[in-house]
Amino acid sequence: MKPTKELIDDTFRQKVLRARQLTPDERFRAGPELFRMACEWAKWGIRDQHPDADEAEVSAILKQRLALRRRLESIRVPLSVDQRSEGTLPPE
Repeated sequence: MKPTKELIDDTFRQKVLRARQLTPDERFRAGPELFRMACEWAKWGIRDQHPDADEAEVSAILKQRLALRRRLESIRVPLSVDQRSEGTLPPE
């Protein structure tokens, strides 16, 4: 059973409220965990886009996307929210 949009939104809202109460030092220390969670979310999206991919393929796709993101940031190509969520990128 998949979580409802309302449950996902409520969970996100609760996390944001908790994050706002953290000190700057606590936020800094939370970085690695937030990155791990973001990678898990990205993997869920990759699995949805590639249902036949095994875990190694999902990890490889994630690594490719992270590398692409770093390259785009290094040349300062801004991505819109729509491009991020749809996985579409501007032409090179």
